[in-house]
Amino acid sequence: MARTRKQVAQINVVPMIDVMLVLLVIFMVTAPFINPAQVELPSVGQTSQTPSQPLEIVIKESGEYLLRDRATGGAERVVAKSALAAEIAALHRASPEQSVVIAADKSVRYEEVMNTMTLLQRAQVARIGLLARPAP
Repeated sequence: MARTRKQVAQINVVPMIDVMLVLLVIFMVTAPFINPAQVELPSVGQTSQTPSQPLEIVIKESGEYLLRDRATGGAERVVAKSALAAEIAALHRASPEQSVVIAADKSVRYEEVMNTMTLLQRAQVARIGLLARPAP
């Protein structure tokens, strides 16, 4: 009677253990030679002046432009589009570090916002932003 031999599948893990031990020794020997990176964090008291409140240009759905200066209390006043550049230039000369933000109604055409940004760039305003309301 002939017996059939069954093949036994085995995985030899000894070479893997040898490789892992060699890697462990390499890391343990080289770890003391590695210098940790120095991270220099900014200090709190580096700036002496507080940031100024922005100047807001509000574009209404009706095409009306409102100018609101947050630095002087936030009173709104209606400004004609033709006089907007002159008003902004005068206010910007008084405080050149003040940023200007544009707040437009949802239904205002994007073209109007871009035209207002072009006006601000021609008036040499460097800090221009868009005011957005977060979604509810």
